[in-house]
Amino acid sequence: MLTDKALAWIKELSEKYFVVICVGGGTQINRAFAKAGLPVKKHGPLGRETRSLKERQLARDVLERNQAKVQDRLAALDVHVSVVIPVLEIGTVLCHVNGDQFLLTSYLGFDILYAVTLPDRLQKKRKQFAQYKKIRVIAF
Repeated sequence: MLTDKALAWIKELSEKYFVVICVGGGTQINRAFAKAGLPVKKHGPLGRETRSLKERQLARDVLERNQAKVQDRLAALDVHVSVVIPVLEIGTVLCHVNGDQFLLTSYLGFDILYAVTLPDRLQKKRKQFAQYKKIRVIAF
């Protein structure tokens, strides 16, 4: 989840800009699927392909719990940001999107985007987003 250093960075950023945070949860979704007896498959660059409504709803439940945790932690610090999950609802269909793809989907609407990752993933993410001038990759 969010470290104290990441929370301080978000707080400082939110004092200058409108901030939207997209929370993920791939590892927690994998655990929830395994616990529910659902198949845990490797997913591709677009995200997790779900085969049933049960899978889509369970994945969304995990993401919404993570969203609530982040909102609560930020609210406790009096930080006002928008917290979203990488799920598109198209018609009545829940479409789970990989967080990196969700960031790219948002690219044209924002002046600056940050991909926040773990230190061991930093170089891979920087290479992945190198061609996108508005995306900055940082790690906590």
